[in-house]
Amino acid sequence: MNLEERGETPISGRQAGESTEPTEAKLAVCPRSSPWRLWWAQILAILRLEVRKSLVGKRAIIVYLLAATPIILFAGHSFAVAYGFNRCRGTEDFAIFAGEFQIYYLRLGIFFGCVATFMNLFRGEVLEKTLHHYLLAPVRREVLVAGKFLSGLLASVVLFGAGTLGSFLIVASHVAQLRNQEFLADPLPGHLAAYMGVTVLACLGYGAVFLMLGMLVRNPIIPAVAVLIWESITIFLPPLLKQISVIYYLESLCPVRVPFRGANTLFAISGEPVSAWLAVPGLILLAAVAIFLSALRIRRLEVNYGTE
Repeated sequence: MNLEERGETPISGRQAGESTEPTEAKLAVCPRSSPWRLWWAQILAILRLEVRKSLVGKRAIIVYLLAATPIILFAGHSFAVAYGFNRCRGTEDFAIFAGEFQIYYLRLGIFFGCVATFMNLFRGEVLEKTLHHYLLAPVRREVLVAGKFLSGLLASVVLFGAGTLGSFLIVASHVAQLRNQEFLADPLPGHLAAYMGVTVLACLGYGAVFLMLGMLVRNPIIPAVAVLIWESITIFLPPLLKQISVIYYLESLCPVRVPFRGANTLFAISGEPVSAWLAVPGLILLAAVAIFLSALRIRRLEVNYGTE
């Protein structure tokens, strides 16, 4: 079934010969209200619907596992030390956390979590043959993109933010129990705020990129692998090309710069890190451009379930 661009004219599911879902009823707002007020109400309605899909379901299991892995690892380490299975003085625990955050969380956990969350915002609807319910509803398609993106961003920030917060607090509690004096000297609240901020920006940047790629291609594996390779070869790129990489800005914002050695130097970023005054606006601009391109793409989107 081909769905052509229908402008702003509301078309009900009965007119199209399709069964309606609660989507249209929840998106229905008084058309005489202010356009911005109308669009904001529709975004909130879409947000409520889509957050449940992102947090509940089979597709969310992998995201939960990716977010919870650091908590499980650091909790196991604390348990082993507490019961005498391992010795630890706590002098390098925060450096280990910084390495885990930069190597696993930014490059793998949040990366693939955003792939699973944002690429399925529209692609999942196509596979389930439910996207036409949104396209036939009386809502601008750009508003649909905004609502779906915010739902994916909220879900990913909640899950990975909880993972960052939980693993950091476990490390801090573990070091405090060892009565390490460095624990009292470290600016822990500032470091925690920085890690949480980087987590939010990572979800924002990668989420916008994968939302755009999910709108442009049918197979999400190929573009995800391409982005992963690009992010992994950052150390070999000249300074100008480094600025196109998301990980370059994210690691520049991390409060602790990990001294990678040996094979781990592949995860290092050569050169001086960019300042926060440039990194944060750069990531926000990248996300805005990706969302804008997604909005342009959906205006010309036609769905043919027979070819999927």
